[in-house]
Amino acid sequence: MDRLVLGGRVMARMKIDNYAYAQVPRLGLKGWLRWMWRQVTSMRVALILLLLLALASVPGSVLPQWPQDASNTQGFIDEYPFWGPLLDRLGFLDVFGSAWFTAIYLLLFASLIGCIVPRCLVYWRELREEVPAAPSRLDRYEPVTASTDRSPADALEDARSTLAGSGPAAWRWLTGYRVRIDERPAADGGEPVLALSAHRGHVREAGNLLFHVSLVAILLAVAAGSLLTYRGQALIVEGDTFVNAVAGYDSYESGPLFSEEQLEPWTLTLNSFDAQFDLSGLPTEFTAFATLTEPGQEPREVQAQVNRPIQVAGAKIYLQGNGYAPVFTVTDSAGQIAFQGAVPFLPQDSVYTSTGVIKVPDVTEGEQLGFTGTLLPTAYIDGDTAVSLHPAPTNPLVVLQAYTGDLGLDAGVPQNVYELDQSQLSPVRGDDDLPLVMMLEIGDTVELPDGLGAITFEELPRFAAFDLRRDPSLPWLLAAAITALTGLAMSLFAPRRRVWLTATSSPQSDGATTVVTAAAWASAHEVDATEQRDLALEAATGTVTRREDA
Repeated sequence: MDRLVLGGRVMARMKIDNYAYAQVPRLGLKGWLRWMWRQVTSMRVALILLLLLALASVPGSVLPQWPQDASNTQGFIDEYPFWGPLLDRLGFLDVFGSAWFTAIYLLLFASLIGCIVPRCLVYWRELREEVPAAPSRLDRYEPVTASTDRSPADALEDARSTLAGSGPAAWRWLTGYRVRIDERPAADGGEPVLALSAHRGHVREAGNLLFHVSLVAILLAVAAGSLLTYRGQALIVEGDTFVNAVAGYDSYESGPLFSEEQLEPWTLTLNSFDAQFDLSGLPTEFTAFATLTEPGQEPREVQAQVNRPIQVAGAKIYLQGNGYAPVFTVTDSAGQIAFQGAVPFLPQDSVYTSTGVIKVPDVTEGEQLGFTGTLLPTAYIDGDTAVSLHPAPTNPLVVLQAYTGDLGLDAGVPQNVYELDQSQLSPVRGDDDLPLVMMLEIGDTVELPDGLGAITFEELPRFAAFDLRRDPSLPWLLAAAITALTGLAMSLFAPRRRVWLTATSSPQSDGATTVVTAAAWASAHEVDATEQRDLALEAATGTVTRREDA
């Protein structure tokens, strides 16, 4: 035990660790659990957890995430051989599914619940109880007095009606005062004194609780949304039909509680896509014209524009992007059609210079064929340079380069449909022994060297990229956000004021029989409550005959 000399006396100083002494009461397991729960449910810890949740969300928006873009995430890991695997093991590449993010989320949820429930119970008990009685002395609140010929009971009843407000009960609860009137004996043994006490602070506390309850509702809505939602992206070429099934999506993800069997089997046919550009090439309007067919209903014409989605089966179909999908026909060395169809080319700049690949694995004989290409919607050729001047298809030109070999599609490893794996391919060479570069306009056919086949540029339809989202929690999330803002406004702007009145019989020479004294209090950062005090005094006395400092 440490010793401390104080005033010439030797004092024993106890250490903080109460387990060092057998005679000191110990917390025990129950005590430690109670202490930890009190720490978790403190407002300080709730604010810290809220800040941690915000900070933990930052990597989810900065780093690539497995659920949103698996290929990009894998590319990040390959590009950074040290940091990539390390961040993946720590959960930074799947932030919202990581154990540490879930722990923060659950602790914040528990902290808010632990803070709110006891306060709600206390607030409910306070509402059921009467407001505190008026102070016995009003001198320190700068009171004023007035005389009236009304009785004390009538005077204070009129003041009660004024302070309690008028209108529906809910409106009176929001804008009025909670009032009590009691009778107390006079200090000098004379006539008893009636005292009115009016409090207006319950709305502020209600707003504070509403705000915190709404935060819990937001957390619940976000959690329910992540469990019940699904989202997918699909690219549709003009004239093609999309079927709402997992196999029809280019990418698809859903919450753990959403099953593929819950997908409504509707279809969407892209009839046409209209893209408008000004002379400088800036887009002015994108519109997708489609036909939507839902189960048991007649097909209906729909349109999708930027930020104007199509509504279907509780989901929304957003127009996310667009481009060109040139149609090619490829024949192999035996003269058989080995490939025929539209190939989406992805835009790379504002004038829709687009790139794409053509994979031809099903040849009758010989090696497989592959092509990489660049589409120029409005081509301009200057010597060996070809560029696009405008995004509209005024003079479309496709520049292709051919390859032969093994496309790697039979290895069982997923490939990007917009990239050509050239590790087992050799470029097709022309008569000058240089890689063959072909330029095709619509309707052109080019024969490949060495009898490898031919390729034809048939036509140039457009494609539209759609993003489909279904999140049943969004209406609840919106409602919770609105109530949170409402509660915050109530807690910030609802006044906390108190008004007190006392009335006693006091015969006067001028005929007045009742003296009413009024005082008021407001918190330091609010507007002075004297206006409410004067209003209550005038309501109690009718026409004020005398008003002066008490």
